[in-house]
Amino acid sequence: MRANKIIAVIAIIFLVGILANGLRLAFEPKPSVLQGQIEAREYNISSKVPGRVEQVMVRRGDKVAIGDLLFAINSPELDAKLMQAEGGRDAANAMQQEADNGARQQQVTAAKEQWLKAKAATELMQTTYQRVENLFDEGVVARQKRDEAFTQWQAAKYTQQAALAMYEMADEGARVETKAAAAGNARMAEGAVKEVNAILADSQMRSPKVAEVSEVLLQAGELAPSGFPVVSLIDMSDAWAVLQLREDQLAEFKVGNVVSLTIPALKLTTDFTVAHISVMGSFATWRSTESGHDFDMRTFQVELRPNEDIDDLRVGMSVLLTLD
Repeated sequence: MRANKIIAVIAIIFLVGILANGLRLAFEPKPSVLQGQIEAREYNISSKVPGRVEQVMVRRGDKVAIGDLLFAINSPELDAKLMQAEGGRDAANAMQQEADNGARQQQVTAAKEQWLKAKAATELMQTTYQRVENLFDEGVVARQKRDEAFTQWQAAKYTQQAALAMYEMADEGARVETKAAAAGNARMAEGAVKEVNAILADSQMRSPKVAEVSEVLLQAGELAPSGFPVVSLIDMSDAWAVLQLREDQLAEFKVGNVVSLTIPALKLTTDFTVAHISVMGSFATWRSTESGHDFDMRTFQVELRPNEDIDDLRVGMSVLLTLD
């Protein structure tokens, strides 16, 4: 009988101990686990050139290096504009060359001969006038004849001067202003060709980064509007973790702090550094304060960068952070 009482007491003590431990665990604050995800830098590759996709050289999952050709767009309209621009450039260059070279040698020779012809005529008219003047002084010819001879001599002089000016102009070539204008037109035409070539070069889109193809949005034969992404790239070397924290949890996070995050998909726990805390919060769930006053708790986004490269890391993987 006495043994039964002892066993009963021990059982009661054991049950009380279990109950006390359960109450302690029930009221003991539990660690908070926050879940975030992995994000990475994404590049949407598009072309300024509207047209039909001629070729797509990549598929989803392909690894690309800087300069690898991703896709090409065919634009007959741009080809026609390039032809027009090159024709304008050739014409402008020809005009500049003509201005620089001046008149052809045959034109210069012809102008010189016209001047020599006018000079000879002037000398003849001068001699004729002197003879008529002598005859007028002797009273042999009338004043009218002398005046006519003088007028013909003066007209010949003006013709000679005009022919000389034409010869000198042909021999000198184009004016400085004309050459400058021709050179300016040539540069303008060359700029138009370069502009079209630059746009055409943008129709052959190449990878700007070492990355992985995440999406191919258009295929060969489809029309691509200007600026519409055709291929999307993900750069996993520029990856980070994103957590959403209530404002009452921010006190534990400062830029530069190192925290340990668990990545369940990789069965890995590694260190991350707080790189950025958003300057503006968004509304989260309503929470009551201990004083009895209620207020809306806000959520802030925190970005954390891995301290070392993580193999097989993918965008969208969950990360877990345990807060005591």
